[in-house]
Amino acid sequence: MLELPEIVAKIKKASVYDVAVESPLDFAPLLSKKLDNHVYLKREDLQQVFSFKLRGAYNKISQLSEQERQRGIIAASAGNHAQGVALAAQRLNIVSTIVMPKTTPKIKVDSVASYGAKIILHGNTYDDACAYAYELAEKEQLVFIHPYDDPDVICGQGTVAVEILQQMEATNDHIDAIFVPVGGGGLIAGISAYVKSVNPDIKIIGVEAEDSACLHAALQAGERVELEQVGIFADGVAVRKVGEHTFEIAKQCVDDVVLVSTDEICAAVKDIFDDTRSIAEPAGALAVAGMKRYIADNPVTGKTYIAIDSGANMNFDRLRHVSERAELGEHREALIAVTIPERPGSFRQFCETIGTRGITEFNYRYANSQNAHVFVGVQMQSGEHEKDELLDQLTKQGYPVLDMTDNEMAKLHIRYMVGGRVEGVKNEHLYRFEFPERPGALLRFLTKMGQQWNISLFHYRNHGAAYGRVLVGMQVPAGDEQKFEEFLDEIGYTYWNESNNPAYTLFLN
Repeated sequence: MLELPEIVAKIKKASVYDVAVESPLDFAPLLSKKLDNHVYLKREDLQQVFSFKLRGAYNKISQLSEQERQRGIIAASAGNHAQGVALAAQRLNIVSTIVMPKTTPKIKVDSVASYGAKIILHGNTYDDACAYAYELAEKEQLVFIHPYDDPDVICGQGTVAVEILQQMEATNDHIDAIFVPVGGGGLIAGISAYVKSVNPDIKIIGVEAEDSACLHAALQAGERVELEQVGIFADGVAVRKVGEHTFEIAKQCVDDVVLVSTDEICAAVKDIFDDTRSIAEPAGALAVAGMKRYIADNPVTGKTYIAIDSGANMNFDRLRHVSERAELGEHREALIAVTIPERPGSFRQFCETIGTRGITEFNYRYANSQNAHVFVGVQMQSGEHEKDELLDQLTKQGYPVLDMTDNEMAKLHIRYMVGGRVEGVKNEHLYRFEFPERPGALLRFLTKMGQQWNISLFHYRNHGAAYGRVLVGMQVPAGDEQKFEEFLDEIGYTYWNESNNPAYTLFLN
């Protein structure tokens, strides 16, 4: 194990700029205003492989002997280290093999392939892939390039800290803390070792996903521990056990570790997008999520904080999940299950109880003649306190209510499964509407409808567009059709009659 002075000396000499660029340190005005502190983003997402990982990979590989280069190299990675290794190998004309978990996002697999590396998909986590890569390295006499637990890799990542301190000198601003995402610990080891050698007063705060907090567990235990399992939403940091070298450095140089939820990570992706119009991958947004959590737990103002935006290798199809969960992560949406009477007008009365708050989601399907169970999303303007007030208000009005905001099964599945085929719904007409996305649009619809007809199905979700897409089933007795058509024309919302849609007859009617 290298001593800290040796690590700092090697960081200063690290060879990374044949492939890396000095990434910008951008002031984030919207985050700064929201958090009432000065926030900067270190934009490692702008590297050639959209991640900081090429720094450590190239620094290690460029120092291999000619004999080692001839043998070829192998690495295990969930994606970003793989791209750095593949790019470095291509530049240095070295044959490379990369073992990646089967769960690796396709965008990362395709990127590695574009640099000419041989790809092997094995296991479901980084640790599975790593174990297999070690087997192949021994069997085929390949040089293993570790993604984080190697002094040369650590020193390559440490060049991020050199740039940050130089860039902040130009702003005439001091740094109070640097927030660093943690997987195996290579980035935080390199950054913390260098920063603490130059300015020990700057806090280094690691950030881990709650379901893969290997450094936090190790620091609590006083030794490296292996997690039984890890979550893979933030796949770039899904590591069961922190590195040996990285842990030794972290014990000396890391001030604190903050844990964040999936919802908080999603909210941080949105924060970065709002300030930069770029999309961070979950691991890339980890530091921003941790910074927000740290400020919430330790209310301060006027401080200068830096968050490492560590990567942008985001699968496009993951954006839907991120968008759905971002508002929950910001505590700007509450999900609740409420039981209301099954009678005309009860839906409107329920909405009046909620008041002027915006409804982000409403899922309901007729079940029986007594009660209706509805799944509702409600906009919150002032966080947890407002949610508690709403729940208390509904309870006082006699509504049985359950808070589903932190119910993972409800958020992942139940919200999409409310409804289905039922018996006994007579004279049901199904209409699809476009509601103008403005406060009061839903209540206006219900007020105009009054208690003339019973709503037997309702599905709405705010998608951030100018119009909300709404599906409504209403029981309209024979003879009321003309009056109902007049109501539709009076309300003035664009609509389509879906009563004969085969999807309706197959799954709902």
